[in-house]
Amino acid sequence: MSKATAQPLSLKLASGAFLAFWCLIAAFPIAWIAVMSVKSPRDAFDASAWNVITGPATRAAGNGLSFLDILLGLIVLYFAIRWAFTKLSRLVEQFSPPGFIVLGWLVGAAVYGLLFVLIFFGALPVIFGALNSIAGPLGTPILGLTTEHYVAVWAENQFYRNFINSMIVTAGVVTVSLTVGTLAGYGLARSGSNLAFWLLIIALVFRALPHSVLVAGYLPWFINSAEILRPILGDLSPTLYGQPWAIIAVLVAINQPFTIWMLRSFFQNIPSELDEAARVDGCSHFQAFRRVIMPVMWPGVITTGLFSFLLGYNDFLVTALLLDAQNQTMVPAIAGYFNRETTTTDQVEAVAAAVSITAPLFLLVMVFQRQIVSGLTAGAVKG
Repeated sequence: MSKATAQPLSLKLASGAFLAFWCLIAAFPIAWIAVMSVKSPRDAFDASAWNVITGPATRAAGNGLSFLDILLGLIVLYFAIRWAFTKLSRLVEQFSPPGFIVLGWLVGAAVYGLLFVLIFFGALPVIFGALNSIAGPLGTPILGLTTEHYVAVWAENQFYRNFINSMIVTAGVVTVSLTVGTLAGYGLARSGSNLAFWLLIIALVFRALPHSVLVAGYLPWFINSAEILRPILGDLSPTLYGQPWAIIAVLVAINQPFTIWMLRSFFQNIPSELDEAARVDGCSHFQAFRRVIMPVMWPGVITTGLFSFLLGYNDFLVTALLLDAQNQTMVPAIAGYFNRETTTTDQVEAVAAAVSITAPLFLLVMVFQRQIVSGLTAGAVKG
């Protein structure tokens, strides 16, 4: 690094301190509710922060971790994260069929998540129990911890149904948004007409509208859809209210302008000479797009897909108003825990459910972190 671009020590310290402070502020809520979710209600809502962390009441009930459990658990967690960052991508690229790299990543992420849950929450407790019985003082519980709230949420309260609904809605939103967005973004990026410019402006206006405006427009039609469609479909006319596939259409309408804008910026960074070379070799416009442009575009597509995933996964307003109780996704379901008259046990279960929905997000970012960084860099720098 040259002297002209080298940062002074004071600036390095100030930027490092600011970054550390920001990370602490951002991570504190997630870390705190994660601690609360594995404590008894008495410990979780204790006025003493030390009791919330150590969990004396939880430990007194016979639920806790020993020093040996904590040490071995951290080691396993370290190697699991390290393996995901270093080995998983190579295995996916090695075993994925040509042209199906995205499907390979999805399968790899799902298998990794399943193996992590089975090992960390299935095999390790059995191993730790056997080791603690012969470890003496090192096997004595020093930190209160229980997973009973997660069992209650997922098994007794059937939170897995809300998880399945969230996956259906999110997968539909990502698939439709990326399919339409890549085609539209490519066409607008290669078009120099004024019409393309005004289409982008209109898309930006729709993206800027509050979600409540769109929901208010859709709600009467969804409720009365059976009567509206009866003259056309007769007795087969469906009721759109409460149906996940109808919510997919609404969320795509909200998200599509953003995906078009973002993918257009990625396509603009790809030289048009690639299209011309493909056409010279005999490809049609669509063949050039599918066989030449898209393989170069995967980092941008994955990055845009992540943002589309977050919109569908974290949405509250649209899903809360347009889905019925049976088809509710996870975020409105968690809000329902707090909105009804509950006990402290119900509130800790709600916290456990809130922690549960963050796991797929961490897994997604951890698996696709290379493509996300590459895509954000490609979209930020005009080449």
